[in-house]
Amino acid sequence: MNITFLGHATLLIKTKKATLLIDPFISGNELAKDKVAMADLRPDYIFITHAHQDHVLDVETIAKQSNATIVSNFEIATHYENKGFKVHPMNHGGRWNFNFGSLKYVNAIHTSSFADGSYGGQPGGFVLSADNKHIYIAGDTALHMDMQLIPLTYTLDLAILPIGDNFTMGIDDAIIASDFVRCDAILGYHYDTFGYIKIDHKEAKEKFLEADKKLHLLEIGKSIVL
Repeated sequence: MNITFLGHATLLIKTKKATLLIDPFISGNELAKDKVAMADLRPDYIFITHAHQDHVLDVETIAKQSNATIVSNFEIATHYENKGFKVHPMNHGGRWNFNFGSLKYVNAIHTSSFADGSYGGQPGGFVLSADNKHIYIAGDTALHMDMQLIPLTYTLDLAILPIGDNFTMGIDDAIIASDFVRCDAILGYHYDTFGYIKIDHKEAKEKFLEADKKLHLLEIGKSIVL
């Protein structure tokens, strides 16, 4: 499994059987728009954690060019289904077997609305199981106790956690979150895109190291392989 960081909270995950795009926000991201060839993206599925503009801006453009199936909560899926897109609706606690593996929709503490103010349902995250690996994609979230439910079912190979603070968890809470999900390999995301969420990379890595954990901070376009 190959996981590529496309800036902010956008990820491209290539499994043996499908290509998955998470929360596409590229054209509006000054750090990513000149580094990511959005026209070349051809995902089979687009996962959406919540409806905020910095997570859905490029959903329609990419879904049109790739004919991807949009996977999200019921309200977000219905929003795109009404526009003629292929969707798969989910909700909290639900799991579904796809052609690439399984996906479980899990809790997140955040808000969720579209740019026009319309309701985007409750935010969530995903546990992706594919290629004999299990990955927690937290979405935008605060630290919360429900994270402790995940390792009761899954032994995670990677936890993808927001670390930018202000709107989500920061570094210190992300370390606690990694304890809650019992995973010492962390990919940080949702940081540096704009002023409120800029972080000190050196300090972040040192704090995780002091906690005997590995924090990956990828440059835009770079990947890790599980």
